[in-house]
Amino acid sequence: FAYRMAEQFGLPVVETRPGLVPLTLDPQLLQRLAPLSGIAAPAEIRHGKTAFREALLFTHRGLSGPAILQISSYWREGEDITVIIEPNIDLFALLKKAKQANGRQSAQTALAEILPKRLAQHFVESEGISGNMADQSDKRLQQLAAAVQSWPVRPSGSEGYRTAEVTLGGIDTACLDSRTMQVKTIPGLFFIGECVDVTGWLGGYNFQWAWASGHVAGEAA
Repeated sequence: FAYRMAEQFGLPVVETRPGLVPLTLDPQLLQRLAPLSGIAAPAEIRHGKTAFREALLFTHRGLSGPAILQISSYWREGEDITVIIEPNIDLFALLKKAKQANGRQSAQTALAEILPKRLAQHFVESEGISGNMADQSDKRLQQLAAAVQSWPVRPSGSEGYRTAEVTLGGIDTACLDSRTMQVKTIPGLFFIGECVDVTGWLGGYNFQWAWASGHVAGEAA
């Protein structure tokens, strides 16, 4: 309703799309990751110069969790994100240490000391690593560490408004008085909350924006 009214009065509306939303994966990648559904891990998700360090969750549709929801507001279809699992550790150094401590253990067992078992199995198998830790060169261990901590992923899309927490875009703030939320050129017409092109991060910022913009508009009306 708000967007139709804005268009009726010739007000600019920034393209809208779902925000703070889980991302989906193409069927081929989703099939490979199916055994990981339900696994969560600390992660850093990057898109360009933007990064968020929070939990990552593998789902039956793709990727979710706070880090993914946050980055979804910056990501666009056709673009890659970079997934860094356990970003606070030097995984290569830990794998080398594990090799020195017990070269007879398998690479999967060593990695499972750091990651959930199914996640460790996925990365070891996807990198084609077999045998004991003593059999692995530093180059192979670096390859494994990079797969875990520099994993490029191209989502196929998002779950859409069905699960999105906010709407990105909306009525252009340039046409509103920030002190009252009234349209600058149309006295008595106000727009507040999610229909305006203002989006916050997770953590209550969008609720605060809705309440604050509603308050100032109510005071001015």
